[in-house]
Amino acid sequence: MALSKPLRRLLIILSLALAYIVYDFSSEYYAAQSSDASAASGVEAFFSARRHARQGHTNNWAVLVCSSRYWFNYRHMANALGMYRTVKRLGIPDSNIILMLADDAACNSRNKFAGSVYANKGRGLDLYGDNIEVDYRGYEVTVENFIRVLTGRVADSVPRSKRLLTDDRSNIFLYMTGHGGNEFLKFQDNEEISAFDLADAIEQMWQKKRYNEIFFMIDTCQANTMYSKLYSPNILATGSSKLDESSYSHENDPDIGVAVIDSFTHHALQYLEGVNKTTRKTMDDFFSTYSYDRIKSTAGVRSDLFYRRLSETPLTDFFGGVAQVESVDGDAMPQTLPPQDDVGSDIPKNVPHGGSKAERSRPSSVGKNGSSRPSRVKDQSNVVGDWQRQTKLWGASAVVGGLLVWTLRS
Repeated sequence: MALSKPLRRLLIILSLALAYIVYDFSSEYYAAQSSDASAASGVEAFFSARRHARQGHTNNWAVLVCSSRYWFNYRHMANALGMYRTVKRLGIPDSNIILMLADDAACNSRNKFAGSVYANKGRGLDLYGDNIEVDYRGYEVTVENFIRVLTGRVADSVPRSKRLLTDDRSNIFLYMTGHGGNEFLKFQDNEEISAFDLADAIEQMWQKKRYNEIFFMIDTCQANTMYSKLYSPNILATGSSKLDESSYSHENDPDIGVAVIDSFTHHALQYLEGVNKTTRKTMDDFFSTYSYDRIKSTAGVRSDLFYRRLSETPLTDFFGGVAQVESVDGDAMPQTLPPQDDVGSDIPKNVPHGGSKAERSRPSSVGKNGSSRPSRVKDQSNVVGDWQRQTKLWGASAVVGGLLVWTLRS
């Protein structure tokens, strides 16, 4: 049966309307997909930039832990004090060092050299000296206090000197020494911290933006197992011995009667003694000196969580301080200061006048090429999109209405 002419025209109109609806839906869908892909690309670019940022830190900290006590563990205290002296010499101030030490060796009744701690039998350098600041002493050195220091979950009564006041621009050198085993480290023969505990504490630090990068170094038996459970980003780790392998002391002092330092830490300190604050040595240079013959155990390195090349990571990014240096062209310096009322007139618009030092040091919104990102771009794009949709809607309505009138008049 043949359809009437008006009915055929009405079917044509409906077909056109349906085709337009399908076209409009498809264009909106692909636009949304493109927007999502762009957003995902932006997120990936952000994290990639963070991972591969070089020297993105503004301050360095050190957490040095000797988890042993008693006279026969003299060498562990010497290990920690040796690292303490080295990081101070390379520029990390006492205010940025947390030292956890039983501190029962220097004044022990069996110490022939009262008030001193030495790391070699020549006794040329007193590691204890008169300039030591022990933050957690004696029975304060516990697993709980250690984790609280890392995560910042301390009581209000804890003084500033016992707090790790880091942020997301802080590089942290975390050094631990003591007696350990497969995935655990003993604290003063009383309790243990496991590799899982350490990994979860560092993850809390990452979630709370308490570090930029961490270099974890541990000297104990089966030390490499302690970093096996780490899973947070931007962590570089090294240990003195592999699974089922012991770490050994370096030498004994017959006058002191015990071993005075461990081989792994002795090797590290010996290398670091040859560098200064301006060294160009890298972490790769440091790790390349590891040798079984020197250390007497299989030292390990884990770098899969670390997103910079070791050959491009300066040694002082963890062992040294951050020098805040600002270069100023002498010829460009004004001869006189501007009037008080005009001081803020030459400040760039994208630099905040207030806020903390960290906030003032960061650009407010800078694009990849260094240009500022206009804050209204997103709003303008939304307005344009709404206008286009409204125009298409009114245009389609007018066309369908005209065709419908034409059909009814026929």
